[in-house]
Amino acid sequence: MSLTLRKGKKTLAELFEGRSQLIVYHFMWRHDLGNGCNGCSFLADHIDGPNLHLVHHDVSLVVVSRAPLEKLEAYKQGMGWRFPWVSSEASDFNFDYHVSFRPEELAKGEVYYNYRTVPASINELAGMSVFYQSPEGEIFHTYSSYGRGSEEVLGAYMLLDLTPKGRNEYGPRGDMGDWVRPHDQYEAGGTVDPMGGYRAAAAKAECRCH
Repeated sequence: MSLTLRKGKKTLAELFEGRSQLIVYHFMWRHDLGNGCNGCSFLADHIDGPNLHLVHHDVSLVVVSRAPLEKLEAYKQGMGWRFPWVSSEASDFNFDYHVSFRPEELAKGEVYYNYRTVPASINELAGMSVFYQSPEGEIFHTYSSYGRGSEEVLGAYMLLDLTPKGRNEYGPRGDMGDWVRPHDQYEAGGTVDPMGGYRAAAAKAECRCH
């Protein structure tokens, strides 16, 4: 199994970068929209700050998506992120950790996600996995969390929880989709679909009446 970086292919072992612990964020890529999941983008905004410290405390962190590397690099550059983001498009990595689903799985109407069988909805979902590499080079999968299990790393939510109004998510969705947008799109309007995809606002037709 190999994952693709800008500098070429790397094995899972090489992603540790000499450290003994590795955190992988399974970033949900919306193939139909050509951009990242809204909630995953929100979480990704919380990575670079902590990562300045993690790399000095025996922890490597990478983001993995099953999408072409050039699309990931372009999205990353547009969002101003610095963390390493690798493509699993040419491997089974996402399928092995139950965050991507093959057409035949979706056709059955159910997929295995978050440690249980759930109704099939979309071909990509999000999660977080942790690995340990022993001095002998053995790699152990020590932890995975899916769905809302990654909320504890969302510093913006932790700060909102201190405020009088809290998360204040009382719109039609009743979740972050009511207000969270990619950080470069807050002034642009747009909507978030039920599966976390951000859709830009339709351009208004220019009036050329005389």
